[in-house]
Amino acid sequence: MLTSIVLASGNAGKLKEFSALLEPLGLTVIPQASLNISEAPEPHPTFVENALAKARHASALSGLPALADDSGLCVRALKGAPGIYSARFAQTEHGARSDLANNQKLVQALQDVSDRRAWYVAVLVFLTHPDDPQPLIAEANWFGEIVETPRGENGFGYDPHFYIAEHGCTVAELNPSIKNAVSHRGQAMKILLSKLKERGVTLG
Repeated sequence: MLTSIVLASGNAGKLKEFSALLEPLGLTVIPQASLNISEAPEPHPTFVENALAKARHASALSGLPALADDSGLCVRALKGAPGIYSARFAQTEHGARSDLANNQKLVQALQDVSDRRAWYVAVLVFLTHPDDPQPLIAEANWFGEIVETPRGENGFGYDPHFYIAEHGCTVAELNPSIKNAVSHRGQAMKILLSKLKERGVTLG
């Protein structure tokens, strides 16, 4: 029975979302920072490779099963950018990161662009231990478009600029419970939970 996992992320927004998704199922989500585990390097060119690296790092240092998420925003007109660099799109030479700076850079890059189509990507990796030969991997996309003016107070990252036509609002305007149900991360989590069930893993 799986009762607790370490979350291989220092992102407060992700911790909040994963806790909301998993704790009702009886699974305790432990942020790696609470175990004094630093963030793993992310040198790889793909979401899945970086997620695997983060999960192995957290599991090795905690001795616990680990869940890692590598996610980001891809914009069609920018050839998939910012992609794996989403969190550090506007990172300064001193390493400082800011959602506001990232969003400002994104809006500037699309200043004279009519095609605003974009999609969020989430790749989840679950390891029972750092040398798990068959990690569980789940991936999902969430499609929308980029709007110039930020709207809404919920969410994090690019959410104030990511407009979802079927909901008629940006992600930052969505109720968090709705976001968790329909987002890229929520979709990927449903896939991962299904794979855990197939593997015979019970939660709680």
